[in-house]
Amino acid sequence: MKSIGIIGAGAIGSAFARALARQGVEAVIANSRGPQSLAELVGELGPGIRAGTREHAAAQDIVLVAVNWSKLPTALAGLPDFAGRIVIDANNPIEAPLFKPVDLHGRLSSEVFTDLVPGARVVKAFNHLQPHLLSGNPASEGGRRVLFHSGDEAGARAEVGALIERLGFCAIDLGQLAIGGRLVQFPGGPLPALNLVRFG
Repeated sequence: MKSIGIIGAGAIGSAFARALARQGVEAVIANSRGPQSLAELVGELGPGIRAGTREHAAAQDIVLVAVNWSKLPTALAGLPDFAGRIVIDANNPIEAPLFKPVDLHGRLSSEVFTDLVPGARVVKAFNHLQPHLLSGNPASEGGRRVLFHSGDEAGARAEVGALIERLGFCAIDLGQLAIGGRLVQFPGGPLPALNLVRFG
């Protein structure tokens, strides 16, 4: 199993950590306030999820980034080139608490994000489902909740799809970011916040 890092311990980052912990998947989680500030969270999640520095989390094989949009440049600044490792873009171009859309000047949010993670194989995932559903039981109504993923590199998509399945969800590959990234982008895409279940 490849090592996993999480940058951002807000609603999505912590929900992803809970989903990992539920399946016994280890990870390192980091935020802007330092490992000490995460003591309560990691204590609740158990020994599989450890608090670390931003650099420690970013050095793992697969890195999920879930940070408030305006704070992304600072959160990712100065990190080494990702050198072909997978970085999961779990961000939405909105500003809490008002959820005001950010003007991306016609670009996809994943295009903007990719510029911030040089050398990464970017996969868009874990951004479209509400956090309580991501951290909860993926089994629903006799089926499995759907999680979409997209990216420009097929191997990276396959690895993230396998992780989604490992967490108990049904992974649906939406293909290239130009297509899949647009479908799951919030706001604007048709798929965010849909609680879809696949049977069979």
